[in-house]
Amino acid sequence: MANEDAKEKGNGAAEEGAGQAEAVEERDEVERLREELSEAEAEAEEYLDGWRRAQAEFSNYKKRQRAEQAKLRELANANLLRKLLPVLDDFDRALATMPEGIRHLSWSDGLFMVEQKLEGILETEGVERIDTEGKRFDPNVHEAVTHEVMPGYEEGEIIGEVQKGYILGDRVLRPALVRVAKTPPVSEDEEAGESKEEKE
Repeated sequence: MANEDAKEKGNGAAEEGAGQAEAVEERDEVERLREELSEAEAEAEEYLDGWRRAQAEFSNYKKRQRAEQAKLRELANANLLRKLLPVLDDFDRALATMPEGIRHLSWSDGLFMVEQKLEGILETEGVERIDTEGKRFDPNVHEAVTHEVMPGYEEGEIIGEVQKGYILGDRVLRPALVRVAKTPPVSEDEEAGESKEEKE
């Protein structure tokens, strides 16, 4: 019987040892799985972050493309509209010099209508005429053809318009050609009179 008790104790100890070994293996397995899960989560977060960056970059790319396309369309429109301006100038000159005797004829009405349609097209495209009447010379939108001494005008004031100017948004399609007033030069007599006054 002592033999059997010893055997049972040995078996019990062996089972207990095997149970502990199994528990250690399970803990190691759980720890390994946790590490793998942690690595997989970190990798997934890295992929997600990369995907978000790629999505933001693509969104920015699309915005840049749209802006560039809009700019190209605007430039193409500006070039086409700039080419139409001399045609409008020709209509203005032709209609301004039309003799009174033929203004009542139907074909002359047709010319006026064509000019109005052309002006309407420019207006719908956002083209505006540069105002010169009663304005001071602005080199951003005006181009001086002459500088003249003109009584009743101050230095830098626009005397008259030689050719109409146009803008499209903030872009000058064509500057207005203008005549600009300048102050008269001081004569020798006036200079002598001033220096005389200064001495007294």
